[in-house]
Amino acid sequence: MATSDSENASRTPSLPWSVRLQLTALGFAHNADGSVRRRLFSLGDFKSGASPRPDAAGVRSADVTVDASTGVWARVFSPSSAADSSSPPPLPVVFYFHGGGFTLFSASSRPFDALCRRLCSSLNAVVISVDYRRAPRHRFPAAYDDAVAALRYLDATPLPADVAPAAGVDLASCFLAGDSAGGNIVHHVAQRWAASTSWSRLRIAGAVLIQPFFGGEERTAAEVDFDRATPSLFAAATDYYWRAFLPVGAMRDHAAARVCGEGVELAAAFLPAMVVIGGFDLLKDWQARYAETLRDKGKNVRVVEYPDAVHGFHMFPELADSGKFMEEMKMFVEEHRSNKSHRLASESS
Repeated sequence: MATSDSENASRTPSLPWSVRLQLTALGFAHNADGSVRRRLFSLGDFKSGASPRPDAAGVRSADVTVDASTGVWARVFSPSSAADSSSPPPLPVVFYFHGGGFTLFSASSRPFDALCRRLCSSLNAVVISVDYRRAPRHRFPAAYDDAVAALRYLDATPLPADVAPAAGVDLASCFLAGDSAGGNIVHHVAQRWAASTSWSRLRIAGAVLIQPFFGGEERTAAEVDFDRATPSLFAAATDYYWRAFLPVGAMRDHAAARVCGEGVELAAAFLPAMVVIGGFDLLKDWQARYAETLRDKGKNVRVVEYPDAVHGFHMFPELADSGKFMEEMKMFVEEHRSNKSHRLASESS
């Protein structure tokens, strides 16, 4: 029997001490007003380097420059060997956009490097983790622009030889994925992609929004009930993130934040979407409204709910729901990937 919101609000999520410790540390890097203690956060933001040598799971990685003029780069992850087959098909591609309220973390942050390695191995896909510019130095729409630049990079540029899979990549089977603020980026990039016809070879087949960061001036019931459900995310912090990212003076009903309701415009060719919602996430009401908006406008949307999940649960492989999410995403990719094999020009020439 499903747990009701009122029952969830009266209890504390059950988490291993190691997970709770990491979430508490992230929460401690914020002031009471939600602003970030930058120096303290930077001390705990450990980095991982890229390496063309396969790791224990057989994943190789390399960093590429997406746009030298803006300094945007991406980390490419590739399985060192394809699935057992004499003629393995080209691999799908997942563009990943990390979370952090548009202001924190990077593609080299250890938790996101580890997550993208898991995605690469679990999905048997090339994963491109985009290091977009962050607020408050770079406000709306910089993150969206950088994400689109990453798509255009792959549309025009072969992958580096040290991470290019022998089977090639299927440019007709590209996916957008991201968590929290990265999920917000996924929505807006999906809109831009669907509204444009200027792509040479790239086809985006679907979008995975993991606990996406949406909002508005209204305080939802979940934002009140789950404000302190976990120490890593609370209402004052989300308010700070919006103030840092949106244009100066903009309200939270800005189109970047509020993406649900009758007045929202969706591109006719908006992508099939998978929306992941956690029962202890204070953002879950906005996420549910977003999924409802997609349905009401006739879009293909699959909602995957984890009643006991906190915000960011997918980052922790020790949580059972994290493994379940990996399986759900794998099924979504398999369902929506193309049957045709589109390889990079350099790999077919």
